[in-house]
Amino acid sequence: MEWVKVLHLFGVIAWMCGPFYFPRLLVNIAEAHKAGEPTKRLEDMAFRLFRFCSGMAVIGLSGGLYLWLGYGYAGYWLHIKIALVLLLIVYWAMGYVWLRQMMRGEFRHSSIFFRVYNEISVLLFTPIIILAVQKYS
Repeated sequence: MEWVKVLHLFGVIAWMCGPFYFPRLLVNIAEAHKAGEPTKRLEDMAFRLFRFCSGMAVIGLSGGLYLWLGYGYAGYWLHIKIALVLLLIVYWAMGYVWLRQMMRGEFRHSSIFFRVYNEISVLLFTPIIILAVQKYS
């Protein structure tokens, strides 16, 4: 079971590179568009980052699901953690929706919006880590 923990941690750490950096690319795309600069290269970078980190998310989430099924429920801390992980998945998916809109030439949000969006990942990830380490019951 220890190797599954390693796989889970590896996947989650690699995935979190995305939610911490991907919104920053959305900021840059919005600012480049507003300045009349080309955005194609930034959009391609963001798309590749999203694709890579989504693959890592599958590895991390699969490992977490395996551990959850192997160890079972262990207090309400796990319910809260899973709820926060689900919110993080929604957060990640919304970023993809906005990227696809930008790739179609639809710029519905400002760079300030994406700067605020950028901070949400920290607000979600911090309690996830605290709950995983402390395992409050």
